[in-house]
Amino acid sequence: MKKGFIAFTAIFLLTVTMAKVSYAEGMKKVVAISRFENKTSLQSGGAFDLNQGMADQLADALIRSGQFVVLERETLGDVMQEQDMANSGRFMKAKSAETGKLTNAQILIKGTVTEYETSGNSSSSSINIKGFRIGGSKQAVHLGLIIRLIDTTTGQIIDSQRVEGDAKAKGVDLGVNYGGVSFGSDSFKATPLGKATQITIDNAVEYIAQRLRDVPFEGRVIKLSGNILYVSAGTEHDTNVGDVFDVYSTGEELVDPYTGEILGVDKVKIGQVKIISVEDRFSKAAPVGGELRGVKIGDTVQYAKN
Repeated sequence: MKKGFIAFTAIFLLTVTMAKVSYAEGMKKVVAISRFENKTSLQSGGAFDLNQGMADQLADALIRSGQFVVLERETLGDVMQEQDMANSGRFMKAKSAETGKLTNAQILIKGTVTEYETSGNSSSSSINIKGFRIGGSKQAVHLGLIIRLIDTTTGQIIDSQRVEGDAKAKGVDLGVNYGGVSFGSDSFKATPLGKATQITIDNAVEYIAQRLRDVPFEGRVIKLSGNILYVSAGTEHDTNVGDVFDVYSTGEELVDPYTGEILGVDKVKIGQVKIISVEDRFSKAAPVGGELRGVKIGDTVQYAKN
């Protein structure tokens, strides 16, 4: 009896945990990635652009993880650049589309490369071919990166984490004159720096996924048609018919009167809607439990359950 009770308890707790994870992961969050900042001694530029290269590599890794929608743009800019794009008319304007904030992404990810260290030695017989040193030596590379997650509604940093990667190489894979090698190329990936970069990016993805696991998906009301709401959540976000969203009326910003810092946005829950049809980038939803009063375009919808 005792063993049976213990087994039942274990299964029950596992089921609850899995249900919680499923609820939390629910939908793919929309993220944007800023160009990385290099604060190390490692020189970059031209084909070897560490700042843009690492941002692109992180974007690719986040997409391949299957947990995020990553906004695609020719240039991945910072918060101010995103704000300029919103005000240009190419993106939906909303109350939150002001300086320091994004309208389309829920989270902005910024990275700063803070550590680059190498150790090793080259033999006197080593030669240099197209930027690569070939000979009997060893090399180790350490890379450190700070990832910041920024709430695009308030522009505030919601979390910051240091991640790192280490890689070693022996024999013919010693090092590289990075000025002659393109970031992300097969030649670069074979170098210690290329390997350390990949490890660092993988660790960054793991951190981002874990930290945002319990952050519910948020979208917006983009159109009203009678009693039907059009919301910015579609198949690309893993929205399904039957999903339920809490609807929040978005009011004025809460600003510190002394510092001018935006502390948040006044939001009041006014009801729930259930998804009745899904398109690629938006869905139609109907109120749960009767008419939804006071809803307007630009209000927030937050994933609740299905």
